[in-house]
Amino acid sequence: MAFFGRKNNASVATADREIDPALAALTGEYTIDPAHSTISFTVRHAMVTNVRGSFVEHEGSLKLDGANPAASSAAIDVSISSVDTGMADRDGHLRSADFFDAETFPKMSFRSTTAEHVGADTYRITGDLTIKDVTRPLTIDLEFNGSATDVYGNERVGFEGSADILRSEWGLTWNAALETGGVLVSDKVKLSFDISAIKKAPEAA
Repeated sequence: MAFFGRKNNASVATADREIDPALAALTGEYTIDPAHSTISFTVRHAMVTNVRGSFVEHEGSLKLDGANPAASSAAIDVSISSVDTGMADRDGHLRSADFFDAETFPKMSFRSTTAEHVGADTYRITGDLTIKDVTRPLTIDLEFNGSATDVYGNERVGFEGSADILRSEWGLTWNAALETGGVLVSDKVKLSFDISAIKKAPEAA
């Protein structure tokens, strides 16, 4: 996934620019840490307020190439049954056939296809988002938050970003009309990503 650089205006590799060693050092395979990552959403409710929720259970991997960011990739799988909006009845409705139909389609997935550097530490990644039995392209603007070694000796990288989608394009069309006009649930949904990933140790020769 070509969406990482280095904070403090670090250089990014181009055809006519020398590779920054610190950036190249980030090259490797990473596992997304679900305990320190959040995949969430915001949707307008009854035309006047927002409902926020998240998917508690998810897993994924990143392959970062510091010398050639375009060769990087990402894969994320989300457990639909782990949806949590803070209200049990609402969560049950979201899991039902009216919305995600978690029993038939237990996973939501994203697979990156292309990415680009759009300035400073901001990157744009495009991939395939699959919800239920529908796969459509999704573009996410991401900010690279830096890298660090944690207290356990793990090398981490962090990203955050968001994207707006129309849920109807993925077959999520349930709604209810309001007496005062409008609908109960907006079609537009904001997806938010706050990702911390741990670098895998090199395999032994």
